[in-house]
Amino acid sequence: MSDLLSRPAPGKCLNKVTLVGNLGDDPETRFTPSGTQVTTARLATDESWTDRKGGRRRRTEWHRLVLWRRLAEVASQHLRKGVRLHVEGRLQTRKWEDGKGRRHSVTEIVVTDLRFVDGAGGARRARSPLRAGGGGGARHDGHPFPGSAGGRRAAVLRPLPPARRGRMGCGG
Repeated sequence: MSDLLSRPAPGKCLNKVTLVGNLGDDPETRFTPSGTQVTTARLATDESWTDRKGGRRRRTEWHRLVLWRRLAEVASQHLRKGVRLHVEGRLQTRKWEDGKGRRHSVTEIVVTDLRFVDGAGGARRARSPLRAGGGGGARHDGHPFPGSAGGRRAAVLRPLPPARRGRMGCGG
């Protein structure tokens, strides 16, 4: 918990997401052309509040999860619709143009840590290391998702080429 409270060094950015929610569907697993396993799932989180008239209100937010390599394998084997999870990861937005020239974008959580939450509200990590590296933006044979480096240490981010540097915020 202390890492959540610490501040990034001056000029550094932080892209970290922590969610606790329920899976809305069974996860979908596929493989990139190079054989890397990737699993996607939808996670629901709820927000409840009392409106001005004293009535209880509730809103559900849906999040798209993307899991790579070992996390994808564990997800495909153990996750099912309705399972309660604690996930950590980073936000990533992908943009593309379809065959008809329409632009699309999707924001996803690239999962780097996965925990199963029991009915009493506690969390337990599944057996074997479930942390994945943060990914360095490497692509897998043209697959639209950047991959993540395996192991427990986050991958080192590569600097942008000189032509793409400039005012990008966070000292970048």
